[in-house]
Amino acid sequence: MEELEMILLEAEDKMDKALASFERELSTVRTGRANASLLDSISIEYYGVMTPLKQVSSITIPEANQLYIKPFDKSICKEIERAISASSLGLTPQNDSNGIRLILPQMTEERRRELTKVVGKMEEQAKVAVRNVRRDANDEVKKLDLPEDDEKGALEDIQKLTDQKIALIDEITEKKNKDVMSI
Repeated sequence: MEELEMILLEAEDKMDKALASFERELSTVRTGRANASLLDSISIEYYGVMTPLKQVSSITIPEANQLYIKPFDKSICKEIERAISASSLGLTPQNDSNGIRLILPQMTEERRRELTKVVGKMEEQAKVAVRNVRRDANDEVKKLDLPEDDEKGALEDIQKLTDQKIALIDEITEKKNKDVMSI
């Protein structure tokens, strides 16, 4: 029975990691408000090494639709400006020699709908990841050659865990979609 508990704990841990990954991915989807995690994918060349923007600057939110990037070393302002312009964010950086201001334009209804589709794809990927963990855990249980009742109980426990995680993914997605669609 100890092996069974280990399989369940391992499955839960992997499902939690899939959920955490899903939430991290969702944070990169833009809502109506400014969010510093929008810039997580931006890296600049700093002393010959590609470095994430958040490691070479502080990022603040002075207003609901603005981000302000203040580099620790002012000489890299142009490099930051170039990286943001080259990114897929579609934002125009404004350099004031101390830092860079990004003004996020209001999103159109059409763009909001596109983003909810992107969120839906991310949701499906997260659910697939959780279901893959369930499949692997079920396979492990079946390898144990347990009595039929014990095996059935273990498979039910794994299914309950899966259902909980899928419900949590649905909840997180619903909240994100609400954020995206609100003006």
